[in-house]
Amino acid sequence: CYILILKKVLVPREKRMKATSLARFVICVFLASIATVLNAQQNNLAYAVAWKQTAAEHAALYHQGFNIAKMRVEEAISIRSNFDKPLAIISDVDETLLLSNSYWGYMVASGNDFFSDIEWDAWVEEDLFTPSPGSLEFAEFCRQNDVDIFFVTNRDQGESTVDLARRNLQTAGFGLIESDRLIVLRNSSNKEIIQKQIMQDYEVVVLLGDNLNDFSRDYYTLDVEQRRSLANEKRKVFGSRNIIFPNPTDGHWLRAIFGDSEPPANRLNREILHAAASRTAWPRPLR
Repeated sequence: CYILILKKVLVPREKRMKATSLARFVICVFLASIATVLNAQQNNLAYAVAWKQTAAEHAALYHQGFNIAKMRVEEAISIRSNFDKPLAIISDVDETLLLSNSYWGYMVASGNDFFSDIEWDAWVEEDLFTPSPGSLEFAEFCRQNDVDIFFVTNRDQGESTVDLARRNLQTAGFGLIESDRLIVLRNSSNKEIIQKQIMQDYEVVVLLGDNLNDFSRDYYTLDVEQRRSLANEKRKVFGSRNIIFPNPTDGHWLRAIFGDSEPPANRLNREILHAAASRTAWPRPLR
């Protein structure tokens, strides 16, 4: 015992401090690795974002949508003389023409599992959007055939909102958008009023969007079953008048679940999301 005590006393203070620092470092690394594993297991966005980031099916659905839109435009061009008004397309912007995969990747990597306005606004200013698969080719086809595209989006990044939206589109390859072709709704997500105004002067061939609310305000409801019933009632317009693109991370489908299209990140909302995801769960007894 005396020898052990003596050895402990004779160990230089500097070495003991280094050993303590090393132990603390190892513990920190261990705890960080556990936190990373738990975050990866629990993040509600992980599956949806992984699909958007990696799935060939995601890209294929965009190509399919723009291929159908192109066919509709070609049909309209072939009978253009039957119309009294010039041809046009009305398109949503975010997750329809522009993809924000970098934002969603950041949210997962940083441990966020619900949309954040603060993070979104900062990310939008970074101008990191990418064009959705097939969107640039479709826009060029419309340009070459004198078919106008109206870009209608609801965003709010303050006074710079319109300039940011125009810059995001231009950086992604859509060129310089004329002021009267870019309509930004800062205080509302209701696009019907703008759409009806455009339709007074243009023969609108198709509407493009990733949210059913991009086509009709009827879908702006707090009832999941009502939205699904409406989609079934209007099923004939999908692929003809309305072209819908996939978006599993955000949209008014969330509003029908939470009562808010941008629900805050908290325990209650995680429980609500879990209940929504398991609403038709196999009734096998849990083990």
